[in-house]
Amino acid sequence: MPIDFSVEPEFQEKLDWIAELLKDEIYPLEVLGLNHAQLLEMVAPLRERVVERQLWAPHLDRELGGQGFGQVKMGLIHELLGRSRIAPFVFGCQAPDSGNSEILALNANDEQKEKWLYPLLDGEIYSSYAMTEPGAGADPTLLSAEAVLDGDEWVINGDKWFITNASIADFFIIMLVTEPEAAPHARASQIIVPVDTPGVNVAREIGTIEDQDPQPGDWDSHAVLELRDVRVPVGNILGERGTGFAQAQQRLGPGRIHHAMRWIGQAKRAFDMLCEYSLHRQVSGGVLAEKQTAQNWIADSAVEIEAARLMTLKAAWIMDTQGSRAARREISMIKFWGANILHDVVDRALQAHGSLGYSSDMPLEEMYRYARAARIYDGPDEVHRETVARQILRDYEAPADGVPTEHIPTRRAASEKRFEQMLEQVAGNA
Repeated sequence: MPIDFSVEPEFQEKLDWIAELLKDEIYPLEVLGLNHAQLLEMVAPLRERVVERQLWAPHLDRELGGQGFGQVKMGLIHELLGRSRIAPFVFGCQAPDSGNSEILALNANDEQKEKWLYPLLDGEIYSSYAMTEPGAGADPTLLSAEAVLDGDEWVINGDKWFITNASIADFFIIMLVTEPEAAPHARASQIIVPVDTPGVNVAREIGTIEDQDPQPGDWDSHAVLELRDVRVPVGNILGERGTGFAQAQQRLGPGRIHHAMRWIGQAKRAFDMLCEYSLHRQVSGGVLAEKQTAQNWIADSAVEIEAARLMTLKAAWIMDTQGSRAARREISMIKFWGANILHDVVDRALQAHGSLGYSSDMPLEEMYRYARAARIYDGPDEVHRETVARQILRDYEAPADGVPTEHIPTRRAASEKRFEQMLEQVAGNA
């Protein structure tokens, strides 16, 4: 089946409209330092325009209140939205709400959808996803926070770490061990926990390289979540017991494509600044763009962005045509490749701007801090490299007797045949 990334003219008009909205309405909001409540107030009029354009919650199917675009079109949308951290809020597809809505859409029963999914899609409530624990980040089979059934309630105890938007969430989807004796990937379930449940404590915001002094109420901040004898109804579990890991993959697969495309959008924005400033900045008797180092930065960045973009769209196409499982290797490839490309392109743009790029007068220093985080969240680079290598090696077998491959004996056989032909030629000339 030939790969096709083309879109119809009507959809291209939507992309063009998004690009204009970013430039005219969204970029100016970035310098205001808004907390979550202020952000929601400022973007409310923009959200109404997005709804009118039928672009609200574009990550979900139509019957769930979304647009049913599929992963390739969603990738093209996220390529634009990634140019600004604020943009996903305007379109109702911000993390972690977008991933949580996908989990609820695929696994929640009708009652759970009415209570949690539809208000989440309408922007009436907000959510957080709690899986990571201290000592169980890259390997979720090491999770220890547990939920024990007591009559018609789950009793939850444990600690979660680095939980995004915990302080502004109305409810959590929490990965918890419910089947401690089961196989490693069948031990956990996902349970909905309202934030006001007794025993739920957002203990503290975690300072990071992104934000050294986060405050409760900040959006996109990360927190420690303590769970002490938390009781929720047995009906708050999502799907069947022990299927939490499979449900998480439903969320993480598309989410990583969306992340990668947003990274490409942000890298392109940094690339635009690199090119524009190189044509402006006077240095050593000419503009920076005339210097070989700057030309190398520009050429390398252009190639890397284009390669990452095509790889990501290919992963999205495979997911659209063959399903999430078929795209697992490609998704891991774009996760670590895209994160590194984002870091390198932003780094070059910042370096080209010198002290201006290092200052908060430009968005590059913030982009640089967030780019460094991309190599860790949703699985560190090393985990995804291991996944890619392991899946590639499944297509190979160890050679017999230590001979590397069939290619060497084939070449040797060909050379022996040629040697015999040369001997026959010599004998014929004698």
